[in-house]
Amino acid sequence: MTARKAARKNASARLPDLPIPAPAARQRFRRTLLRWYGRHGRDLPWRRTDDPYHILVSEIMLQQTQVDRVLPKYHEWLGKFPSLRALAGAGEEAAVRTWYPLGYNIRPRRLHAIAREAVASYGGELPDDEATLRSFKGIGPYTAGALMSFAFRRRAPILDTNVARVLFRVVVGRGDAKSHRMKQHLWKVSALMVPRRRAFDFNQAIMDFGAMVCTARKPKCAACPMSGMCRSFPVDAGEQ
Repeated sequence: MTARKAARKNASARLPDLPIPAPAARQRFRRTLLRWYGRHGRDLPWRRTDDPYHILVSEIMLQQTQVDRVLPKYHEWLGKFPSLRALAGAGEEAAVRTWYPLGYNIRPRRLHAIAREAVASYGGELPDDEATLRSFKGIGPYTAGALMSFAFRRRAPILDTNVARVLFRVVVGRGDAKSHRMKQHLWKVSALMVPRRRAFDFNQAIMDFGAMVCTARKPKCAACPMSGMCRSFPVDAGEQ
């Protein structure tokens, strides 16, 4: 072992263990979150379908773009490209033009490439296993988890920016929230938190909670139903 590797190993060994919620704490978190979601969850069109392609379109559009901007474009896109076959049969530039003005134009190009691969290799459908989904260029761990949970209704963890923020604040409460080690830990926590039943609702709920209550700036701590179990309560209003 080189001196550098030994130093990294020793440094890692000195890091304190990150907290893992006990089973009772997980149950409390789930119950609280699902109760909140039942009262405040958003009614969004991609939550009323289990079509994997429709859900893929919504997930790609929601990367770097707010829901209110995505809603009209989601309907327009599916009106023009209602299936993976329809998208694959269109030109890439037609996809980019339809995407305007959402920006980040690598996203429609990736969607087009995914459609072409799905048609060429999987009969025009998205496969229902995570490993194969992740073999598509443009489908990473979060998008694969979202498809498994929302389209195929499997018990699969997700970790986007909102989910990571909620889990870090409520469950962990210390350390570097943006470090690779923390991200890996939060994936582990997310997998533990997803219930065996109502996984779809749970994952939608935690995303809404991060978008509406446990926000990046000015989180609504005073009205937060998680305040009694949150390791970061109250969050500094100036926290990014």
